[in-house]
Amino acid sequence: MAAEWDAEGRAAARPLLTDYYQATMALGYWRAGRALDPAEFELFFRRCPFGGSFALAAGLRDCMRFLRTFRLLDADVQFLASMLPPDTDPAFFKHLRALDCSGVTVRALPEGSLAFPGVPLLQVSGPLLLVQLLETPLLCLVSYASLVATNAARLRLIAGPDKRLLELGLRRAQGPDGGLTASTYSYLGGFDSSSNVLAGQLRGVPMAGTLAHSFITSFSGNEVPPDPMLAPAAGKGPRVDLVASVNLWLERVCAHLGLGLQEPHLGEQAAFVAYALAFPRAFQGLLDTYSVRRSGLPNFLAVALALGELGYRAVGVRLDSGDLLQQAQEIRRVFRTTATQFQVPWLEAVPIAVSNNIDEEELARLAQEGSEVNVIGIGTSVVTCPQQPSLGCVYKLVSVGGQPRMKLTEDPEKQTLPGSKAAFRLLGSDGSLLMDLLQLAEEPPPQAGQELRVWPRGAQEPCTVRPAQVEPLLRLWLRLGELCEPLPSLSESRAFAQQSLSRLSPAHRRLQSPAVYQVALSEKLRALVDSLSAGGLL
Repeated sequence: MAAEWDAEGRAAARPLLTDYYQATMALGYWRAGRALDPAEFELFFRRCPFGGSFALAAGLRDCMRFLRTFRLLDADVQFLASMLPPDTDPAFFKHLRALDCSGVTVRALPEGSLAFPGVPLLQVSGPLLLVQLLETPLLCLVSYASLVATNAARLRLIAGPDKRLLELGLRRAQGPDGGLTASTYSYLGGFDSSSNVLAGQLRGVPMAGTLAHSFITSFSGNEVPPDPMLAPAAGKGPRVDLVASVNLWLERVCAHLGLGLQEPHLGEQAAFVAYALAFPRAFQGLLDTYSVRRSGLPNFLAVALALGELGYRAVGVRLDSGDLLQQAQEIRRVFRTTATQFQVPWLEAVPIAVSNNIDEEELARLAQEGSEVNVIGIGTSVVTCPQQPSLGCVYKLVSVGGQPRMKLTEDPEKQTLPGSKAAFRLLGSDGSLLMDLLQLAEEPPPQAGQELRVWPRGAQEPCTVRPAQVEPLLRLWLRLGELCEPLPSLSESRAFAQQSLSRLSPAHRRLQSPAVYQVALSEKLRALVDSLSAGGLL
């Protein structure tokens, strides 16, 4: 394994993460003497997810790691031998054991690219038996990653650029691999951080977290910190008894808020003090364990103000129940009046984080003008993609031995586009996206300023377009098993995804009833489709 992949090795897919019929087809190809026939497959989707007009391409880095480390171990081959007919020629299993991807070439959309129906996310070429075996693992690696990235992008568009989005769905994810994938690609799609520590370790996803209600309810108020003394943030001056300071501040805060001193919960106060002693530079409070107004808020303020006297600044509060928007507005008002009362201006801007089964509708409410929410934690709605649990990617044969192949079928939507293809994005003079164009790889690329006669998919008549700019979409990433260029980092792909989304027109970016983005075929590709559909000779 190449050294640059070692850190992510534990997250790699294994060759037998596949469907059984891939193995049976492999034997069929081998028996027919076609194992080494040159072939090309395309991986694409047929409809944009979630009723939108776009998707984000994701999973390329995982695919490259999988392909570069692809080898069937002895144990893998022995297992397949136990499943296939007992009279299978041993030479077949010897062939499997020798397989690697040194004969595989991959062209793909860069990770974070806008993707549209029918435009290949990946083009995979190589020996027929091998590239057939790659179908299921590549679909697994690309489909869910692209779905989650797209879902996260939608949530980011709703939230706007200023709200911080925290992914905290690991406990709701479809297994550990799904959890790692979701954390990785929700970040690519526009989230700021994740609660998933493994995603931080293996993928470099920024981590964030607060504390749980269990931490607070574990304290009764009778606990005595082993060392309640805290030094000033600047490191100069005497250490202060934080417990005593908090008690003094709680009296002042309760008087300011018109609360009885007995109302704030003692166990909650002890929990906040314990957390502040452990994290004086990152103190934050979870306010709704008992009562936000009568307990969580005054206890937080007492601890935050006690820390403030020592030069520390609380980093936030979190709400996890009730009307999050209304409570955030009320808390911000209290922060402002308290800041004025005690002459601590920094308190006004303490971030307010919220969580609690937030979906697109609730997110839109929390992101509206006048909301005082700064950080939004989303779990189930980002990792499970409840509106659409699958992107529906497919992996279809388009060429064997240099000859185009096409699936016709009774369902027109499931017909495939034959032949090895190139893909281009056509842009207007202002940089706006006009359409994506698919053409045969043998055709000369379209030129800026050149009038093109194209066939929009689903249209009965051609149209003409004159692009001011032309961008090739598919880049060569793997040639005969070797990387052609360094893959972008996850953070670079995230930035590219946000740049890609910014190029969409408002009509295409709209999440409800968006305009359909057009994908068109060149005249030569359309003629080939018509010829094969009619049963014509090649």
